[in-house]
Amino acid sequence: MKRHCLLLVAATALLPTPSSGQTVEERARAAAEASRAKTSNSDAIQENYLTPGLSGQSISTVDNSKTFNPNITCQKTATLLELIAQPASTGDIGTLRISRDKDLDGAVDQTLTLPMPVSGICANGVVSCQPGTWNQCKSFRWDVAPGGDLKLAEVALTDLAGCYCVNNSCGSNLVWGNMASVLKDLGGGVIGALTTADPRVGVAQAVIDGPVIRYTGAQSTACTPNPSLPQTAYRASPATIHGDAASAAASNSIFQALKGSPAGVGTVGQLRSCAIDREISIKPWQFDDIVSASGAITSSWSCGEGCRRYQIRGDGACGSNPPVYSAIFTPIAPDRIVSARIVEMGAEDWVQARVNNVAVGYAGKRVWMDDGIPSGDCRISGSAWYNHNPIDVTARMKAGATTVSARVRGGGGGRWGYVIVEIKADTACEVGERLVDLCSGYAGDPACRLDSETVDGVQTFRGGVATGLRPLPQVRQFGSGACTLQLARDFFRRERSYRCAIDTGAIPRPDLSRGAYIIDHSTETLLADRVKTADGGYDLSSRPFALPERGSVPACEPVCKTRAPKANDGVAVDGVVGSKQNAPTGWDTFYHACTTGGGSDVCPAGPGEEIVSACGCLDDFPEAVVMMQTVRLGGADLVCTGEAR
Repeated sequence: MKRHCLLLVAATALLPTPSSGQTVEERARAAAEASRAKTSNSDAIQENYLTPGLSGQSISTVDNSKTFNPNITCQKTATLLELIAQPASTGDIGTLRISRDKDLDGAVDQTLTLPMPVSGICANGVVSCQPGTWNQCKSFRWDVAPGGDLKLAEVALTDLAGCYCVNNSCGSNLVWGNMASVLKDLGGGVIGALTTADPRVGVAQAVIDGPVIRYTGAQSTACTPNPSLPQTAYRASPATIHGDAASAAASNSIFQALKGSPAGVGTVGQLRSCAIDREISIKPWQFDDIVSASGAITSSWSCGEGCRRYQIRGDGACGSNPPVYSAIFTPIAPDRIVSARIVEMGAEDWVQARVNNVAVGYAGKRVWMDDGIPSGDCRISGSAWYNHNPIDVTARMKAGATTVSARVRGGGGGRWGYVIVEIKADTACEVGERLVDLCSGYAGDPACRLDSETVDGVQTFRGGVATGLRPLPQVRQFGSGACTLQLARDFFRRERSYRCAIDTGAIPRPDLSRGAYIIDHSTETLLADRVKTADGGYDLSSRPFALPERGSVPACEPVCKTRAPKANDGVAVDGVVGSKQNAPTGWDTFYHACTTGGGSDVCPAGPGEEIVSACGCLDDFPEAVVMMQTVRLGGADLVCTGEAR
C-alpha cells in the first residue's frame, strides 16, 4: 500500500487572497476569522479536518478555494464498531451487543453479547446488579484479550471511574430518556480499551441511530502489523525519549557532520568535569579529650554524663609553713568546658582552697583567707569543719592551665584537709556539614555552559538539556558506635561536566552596535539609524515613525452559564449517591462561548438547559475555589477504620 503523509496544519497555509486596498491589519483580521471559522473548537476541527482526513474524504483550504483528498491511514473501514443497547422493563440494559471489525477489512470479526444486565455505566466499564435494584452488584472493566477480542474483566468498583446508575432503583426511564449520552458513554469505554491495546486504531466518526451507535475507524500512527509501537512507549515513560534521541543522533552521519562543523561547534571547546559534595563529619568526644588533670589528686569519680569530680587531699602541720597539695587542670578543648567549680572543702583543723596560688575559700574553725597563718591552737582533735558553698572557676579554667591547691593546717589528733573540684564538659558528638563546590568557577565563567549533570545517580542534564528527572530526597546514616546520625538532604553529590570554549575566534561574533544605537536613539515618533560605511565611519539617519492604530480589543470573550436538571444517579462503593442525599435531582452546569447574532451576543444553550448567567465577562473563580476547598477538606476528614464510630 502506498503511504502518504499529511500535515493538517498545511491546510491553513492558503488564506484568503488579500485585496490591494486592504491594510495589513485588515488582512490579518480576515485571515484570523477564516481560520477561526474552521478551527474554533473541537467539533469544528473534527468536522473539517479529522473526520475527512481519517476517512479519505476531501479537505478544503481555509478560504475553501481548493480541495484535496488526503490519505493518512493504512487501512480504514466504514464500521469499526457497532453497539446496540436495549433497556428492559426494570430499567437495566437487558441486551447489549457489540460487533467489531478487528482487522479493518470491512467484515465483522467479533460479536460480543453481554450475558448479564447492565445496571450502571462507567467511563471504563459497567456494573451489573439484581435487575431493578442496586443489590448484589458486580463491577466489570472493558479489556482486550491477548488475541485481540474485546472482553469484560471483573474488578473492584474502585478500579472503575465515573460510574452512574441507570435502572429503576435510581429513576424511571433513564436509558430511553438519555439514550444518546448512554450510548456515547458505553462506546467511549469500549473505544478507550481498544485504542489502549492497539494505539494504531483511530476513530474518525461516531453516528447514533436510535439505540445504535456506530464508529467509523482507521488504522493510523504507523503502517505495521505489530500493535506494540516504539513511539507509543513514550506515553508510559516520557523520560526515555531523551536517551533514545541521543542514541539516534549518535548513529546519524548527517547529525554528526553538522555537530562537528564550524556552525555546529562555533568554538573550540573542552569538557571539564567537577563535583559538588556534601561532606558530613562526626567526631566523638570523651571527657579526657576535653580536660586533662595531674598532680596531687587522691581520687576521682563520675558525677553524671560529661561530669567528673577530683579530690585533692593531704595531711597538715601546725608549723609556719602548712603543706600545699596542688593539681593542674589543662583545657584541651576549652569551648566544650561547660563549668568548673570547687564544690566542697573539709578539714581538721583548716584547709584553704587556692586557685593559681590565690586563696578563694576555706573550711576551719576561724577565717583563713590570707597567705599567713590562722590564729589559734591547731592541736585540736575530734572536730571537723566543712564548706559546701560552690566557687566558680570556669573562666579561669577555660583561659588556660589552672592550678587548684589544698593548703592544710592541723595537728594533734586531727591533721587532714581536702578540696573537691567538679568539672562538667560537653561530650556530645560533634557534627560538621559543608558543601565542597568545585564547580563554582565553571558555573561563573560565561565561556562555560552545563553539559551534563548526575545528582545522586539520577541524570538531570544530558547534552545541555534538562531530562526532567529529579532525585528524591536522600536519607543516609553517618558515624559508628555511639555517634550515629541520620540526615535527610536534597542531594549529597552532584557530578557535572561543563563545555567551555577556549577559542572564541572560530566564528566572528555578530556586531550588535547598530541595533543598540537604534534602540537607544529612537522615540515613539522618530526612528534613528546608524550604518557603517566602507571607510570605517558611520552614516547617521532618522525618519518619522508611527505604529498603526491597533484598534479596540474586547475585555474578554463573552461566555454564558447554563444548567440542566440531572438525576443523582452517581454510584460509589457505599451505593447510589442519590439515596444518601435529600434531593433526588441535581444540576449539571455548563459554560458556552457566546455567538454574535443581530448585533448582540447569543447564548447557545443546549436542550433542556436554562440560562443562569447571561453572556458577559463571567468570573466564577471564587466558586471554583470553594468547591475545590470543600473536596479537599472533605477528603482530609475521611478516616479508614475497622471499628464502628
